[in-house]
Amino acid sequence: MTNKLKIINDPVHGFIKIPSEIVFDVIEHPYFQRLRRISQTGLLNLIFPGATHTRFHHALGAMHLMFTALETLKLKGVEISKEEEKSALLAILLHDIGHGPFSHALENMLMDDWHHEKLTLLLMEKMNTEFKGELSIAIQMFKGKYPRKFFNQLISSQLDVDRLDYLKRDSFYTGVSEGNVNTQRIISMMNVRNDELVIDAKGIYSIENFLTARLFMYWQVYYHKTSALAEHLLVKILQRAKTLASQGKDLPASENLKYFLNKNHFENATPEDISRFTELDDNDVIQAMKIWAKNEDFMLSYFCQCVMQRNFPKTIFSAKPFEPAFIQEKIDKTNERFGITNGEDFVYEISRSLLPYNREVQPIYLLQKNGDTVTLENSENQILSSFINQLNTKYILSFPREIS
Repeated sequence: MTNKLKIINDPVHGFIKIPSEIVFDVIEHPYFQRLRRISQTGLLNLIFPGATHTRFHHALGAMHLMFTALETLKLKGVEISKEEEKSALLAILLHDIGHGPFSHALENMLMDDWHHEKLTLLLMEKMNTEFKGELSIAIQMFKGKYPRKFFNQLISSQLDVDRLDYLKRDSFYTGVSEGNVNTQRIISMMNVRNDELVIDAKGIYSIENFLTARLFMYWQVYYHKTSALAEHLLVKILQRAKTLASQGKDLPASENLKYFLNKNHFENATPEDISRFTELDDNDVIQAMKIWAKNEDFMLSYFCQCVMQRNFPKTIFSAKPFEPAFIQEKIDKTNERFGITNGEDFVYEISRSLLPYNREVQPIYLLQKNGDTVTLENSENQILSSFINQLNTKYILSFPREIS
């Protein structure tokens, strides 16, 4: 028999154990293996060359942190059954299985408003049928319908193992040290009160450090102006390709990508939609962009060349929206420079917003020595928490480098 209780060597967390056969079988499933070909951070490697890690890496890391968190809670007297442990590991392992090519960048582009979590749930349910119901409780936990809320909070909340892994992992691969959170310290401070996740009060500064690390990683890495521009270019490329396809233009592309370029209505995903989606990955889009860079359509070829040659448009960063007259000036110059009339397609304002800590939605609770709980921002020991719950928005104006 095949030994399924293997150990994986991870550069971020060290050795990761596969604790059960069902976990091994799920990892081996084609839906999960596809994550090897889905970038964790989209086109971020064009800005931070080391950021070439995948959703596959991240899912395994998140599972490892979930295992560590559950072991910590059991040591603190929280009763967790073998079935619950298995299900929590499966739920976090599969939490990103619905991501399409380049992850968030092309979300909603290929299948209208099908958010990756909607697709994840659909794929989990299909796999549950294949595995004869072994994912049933994992699906309940993922949906937040399992009676013990802390399982869902470990999967998806303001302090979950998903965020703990991607911050530490993305920090490692980008080389941006500000995101290197102490996951072991944070997990060691986790506890459960009335079946809800809480943090031991003495861990308050580790939590504040986590929240500020997330803030710095978003503005320094994920919302970096060139990163935001690269993501926007991907969207513009797929939008233009779908427009041309709707006009009857035959664009060279892989069979599966061409299927999504030519189909526009996905109110109810068909078996063929799902089958083709699970065969799509970053390679389909990269291959298409390489070919489309020489397409006769100026807009499509221009945007593809920007990405493939890493010759991005010019960008300006601002704390407030740009004046319409300033934008129009750039549009007029673009029309004149390229001899076109649709300069507004080449000049655009991108905005990025971040709320570091939302005290209204699933606030983080601290467990005090007397057994009472207090929200993070109301703790008398907090230093930063009451100041990082304001929504912050930045604006980026992009325009062709040729007119600068």
